[in-house]
Amino acid sequence: MDHTAHHNTAHDHAAHRAAGGRGEHMHGGASWETAAKATLHCLTGCAIGEILGMVIGTALLWGNVPTMVLAIALAFVFGYSFTLFAVRRAGLDFRTAIKVALAADTVSIAVMELVDNGIIALVPNAMDAHLSDTLFWTSLLGGFVIAFLLTTPVNKWMIGRGKGHAVVHAYH
Repeated sequence: MDHTAHHNTAHDHAAHRAAGGRGEHMHGGASWETAAKATLHCLTGCAIGEILGMVIGTALLWGNVPTMVLAIALAFVFGYSFTLFAVRRAGLDFRTAIKVALAADTVSIAVMELVDNGIIALVPNAMDAHLSDTLFWTSLLGGFVIAFLLTTPVNKWMIGRGKGHAVVHAYH
């Protein structure tokens, strides 16, 4: 196979995309794969925090508002912590690592939490479901799926402009 044409000419991003290429930056954009990975990273931290918050609030028989506040707060804590630990391992001091985590994840977590909690609030009786109810788990997990689908394009847009999770890539 002759690779000289590829290596001796300017890289054609449109052809690369058409052939299924996964370049990180394509004419100022980011690939869907990169955006999905960033969103999945964010979703993992959010899901751990949110499930923990919902379980704690529900188990303690708290009302809907304090349970959601705890779940959202823990989603941000766990969402930020994943990035924080990763960039600390890369050698950043704590203060800089905090700044990177805030820059990388704030919008993604906020969109994810808005969508996910909005779904839970809109599903009839989901806010009053208990841990043993299928409705509790299906509305929570369904909210995560919808949040992932709606947050991925936001992350794609941000990463393509050097914002959001793109900030973390300098430390990988």
